[in-house]
Amino acid sequence: MTDLAAAATEHARPLDPSERMAEALFGLIMVLTFTCTISAAQAGREEIRTMLFGALGCNLIWGVIDAVLYLMGCLAERGQGIATLRQVRSAATAQEGQRIIAGALPPVIASVLPAEDLERVRQQLTRLPEPPPRPRLSGREWKGAAGVFLWVLLITFPVSAPFLFVQHDVSLALRISNAIAVLLLFLMGHEFGRHAGLRPWRTGLVMVLLGSVLVAATIALGG
Repeated sequence: MTDLAAAATEHARPLDPSERMAEALFGLIMVLTFTCTISAAQAGREEIRTMLFGALGCNLIWGVIDAVLYLMGCLAERGQGIATLRQVRSAATAQEGQRIIAGALPPVIASVLPAEDLERVRQQLTRLPEPPPRPRLSGREWKGAAGVFLWVLLITFPVSAPFLFVQHDVSLALRISNAIAVLLLFLMGHEFGRHAGLRPWRTGLVMVLLGSVLVAATIALGG
C-alpha cells in the first residue's frame, strides 16, 4: 500500500486543474488591468509599447512571487505531514494515534472510517522510515512552481497579441483583445465547473462576470 501511494504521488500532476485555473485567472486579470486602460482614441505606438512591456513585466514579477508562495505552501504541507507522523508514533495509546490520524483526514472520510481501518493506517505509519528532520522540496514541487510561473506569464500573450498584429487600428485591437479575454474567462470557468462538479456553462458565465468585476475594481483602485 505504501509503495502504491508513493508511486501515485510521484506520477501525479504538479498542479491540479483547480490550481491551473486559479493561476491562469490571476494572470489574466493582471494583463487586463493594462489592456483595458488603453484609450482607443488617443493611444499611439509608444503608448501601446509601454502597455505591452508593463503587462509582461507585471506578470513576470507576479509569476515569480506566486511560484515562491506555491513552494512555501508545499513546505508547510510537508512539515504538517512530518509533524502528524511524529505525533502518531509518539502517541501513548493506539486510540490516541487513531484520533490524530482521524483529525488529519477530511471530516467526511474520517466519519466513515471504522476504528479497525484507522488502526491499520496507524500501524503502517509506525513502520515507515524515520522522516527527515526538516521538510524538503521534491522535483514535483519544483515542477509545480515552474508551472505556476508559466501559467501566469503565458496568459499575457493571447490578450496582448492583437496590439502587436493590429497596430494600425487600436480600437479593433482592443475589441479583439477583449473578445479573447472573455473567451478565456469562459473556458477557465467551464473547466473549473467540470472538475468541481458544477454546471460548466453556468460556471463559465459566472467566471466572465467575476473576472470583469475584478478587473474593473482593480482599475478603479489604481491597480
